Amino acid sequence: MKSYPVILFTAVLLTACKPGGGHSPRYETVSISRGSLTSYVTATGTLSAVVSVDVGSQVSGRIVTLNADYNSPVKKGELVAEIDPSVYQAKVKEAEGDLASAEANVVLKEKQLARTKMLVPIKAAAEIDLEQVVAELAQAKATVTMKEAVLDRARADLSFCKILAPVDGIVISRKVDIGQTVTAAMTTPVLYTIAQDIREMQIVASVSEADIGQVKPGQSVDFKVDAYPDEAFHGTLTQIRKAPVTKENVVTYETIITVNNEEQKLLPGMTAEVSVLVAERADVAKIPNSALRFSPPEGTPVNSSGDMKLERRQQLVYVAGDDGKSLQAAIVTTGITDGTDTEVLGGIDHGTKVVISATGTGRKGMMPEGGPPPT
Repeated sequence: MKSYPVILFTAVLLTACKPGGGHSPRYETVSISRGSLTSYVTATGTLSAVVSVDVGSQVSGRIVTLNADYNSPVKKGELVAEIDPSVYQAKVKEAEGDLASAEANVVLKEKQLARTKMLVPIKAAAEIDLEQVVAELAQAKATVTMKEAVLDRARADLSFCKILAPVDGIVISRKVDIGQTVTAAMTTPVLYTIAQDIREMQIVASVSEADIGQVKPGQSVDFKVDAYPDEAFHGTLTQIRKAPVTKENVVTYETIITVNNEEQKLLPGMTAEVSVLVAERADVAKIPNSALRFSPPEGTPVNSSGDMKLERRQQLVYVAGDDGKSLQAAIVTTGITDGTDTEVLGGIDHGTKVVISATGTGRKGMMPEGGPPPT
C-alpha cells in the first residue's frame, strides 16, 4: 500500500510529459492602469555629527586630570584634561634664568662700551678695541632676544599642559585614562572627540555611479536605522562630492544628507538605509514590472508588427491573443519606476491587458501546475 502514491505520481508525470499530453499555457494578465509613481535611489550611509573636533595634546607627558567623560557636555575654554606640568615648570625656570644672565651680560657690555669711548680720545684704548666692544654688545643683545624666545616657548609648553575644549559640544569619545602617558612627537595624540551639536547631524551616503546622475542637492530623503526599525526619519540631500571612491572596482560618490535630530535619538556611527526621492509622477499610465520581466514559454506563438528593434528606454511586453494561446508582442517606452510599477510613456493604450506570468506550459519535463502530489 505504501508504494501506491509513488506509482500514481509517476503516472501523472508521464502523462504530463508525453507528446500531445501537455497543457496549453494559461496566462495571468493585468491591465495598464493609471496612478501615481514615486522613484527613489537607495544607498547606505553612516550618521555623524556635522562638526566633530578631535581634542589633542601638543606636549608629551602623563595625564594627571580628566574632567570630561563620554556624553559630558563641555563649553569652549573649559578645562577637560591636564598633563603633569612639573617638567615644563622646570623648563620655564631654566629659561628665565638664562634670560636674566643674558640681560646682565648686556648691561656689562654697555658699561664696557662707555668706558672704551672715554679712553679712545686720550689714546688709552685703540679704535679697534672700541669696535670689538660694540660687536660684543650687539651679540649680547641678540642672545637676549634668543633667550626671550626660548622662555616664550617654555611658557607656551607649560600652558599646553592644560587642555581646553575648543568648542561647545558633547564628548562622544574618550581615548585616554588618568596615568596614561601621551607622546606628541610626529602626530598629535587625540584625547577626546567632541561633537559640536548632535541636534543637527549628517549622513555620508555612498551612491553608485549608475545612480549619481539622478540625485541633486535639495532632494528629500527618507531613511531608517536598525535601532528604530519601525520609525522613518527624514533629511535633505545638501551636497554631492565630486571625488570618486573606488573599492573592489566599484565606483561610488559620497553624498551629504542633513538631518534634524532634536530628540537626539540618532547617534554618531549608526548605519542608515537611505532612499533619495528623485522623481514623482501623478496620474500616469503604469505597468507592473513583472510584465516587463515576462518571457514567453518556449514554443509559444508570438505575433509582432513591424521592426521590433528596441531603442533607449524601450522594452517588450506581451498581450494575450483572442484565442488565449498566442501572444502579441508590443514595444513600450518606459519612464520612472518605483521598483514595483513602471511609468508607460507610449506604445500601448491604457486598459490593455498585458501578460505577467504563464502556467501549465506543457513543455517537456515540466510538472503540471501545483507540483507533485504529497506522498
